[in-house]
Amino acid sequence: MPSHKSSSKPVSGGLHEKTAGRILALDLGTRRTGVAVSDELQITVRPLPSLHLTNWKELLRAVAELVRRFDAKSLVIGLPLSLDGSEGEAAQLALRRAHNFELSLRIPVYLQDERLTSREAEELLRDEGHSVEEIHRKVDSQSAALILRDFLAAH
Repeated sequence: MPSHKSSSKPVSGGLHEKTAGRILALDLGTRRTGVAVSDELQITVRPLPSLHLTNWKELLRAVAELVRRFDAKSLVIGLPLSLDGSEGEAAQLALRRAHNFELSLRIPVYLQDERLTSREAEELLRDEGHSVEEIHRKVDSQSAALILRDFLAAH
């Protein structure tokens, strides 16, 4: 059985050729959106500060600014599948948002299975000795970094 970490696909269903350059990743949440970015060679990944936004327009504006600032060539969005691989409400929302990002940003958008990344991110931050407050503040972007790491490893 293949690892869930290798499950990624382009949003539009077409076969995008993975492009060189930085990749931006998002872990979409209801309160915060975690953000991470790769280096230009797509070797390293670093978390960025989370976005605290209230609506789609704010999120789109903030992500468009990050794409411009980092000259990102593509976007990866975590797809929150259920443990059995099915798509619940959160996955359906991520799919809709990914499609809207692709239409609005005009760069390739990919979906990456994000099952268990939040738990892995919490454990990683705890192992690094972060306080409970720091973990709470950093977990979303650390999850985005893990989503991007898994995406890069699969490609």
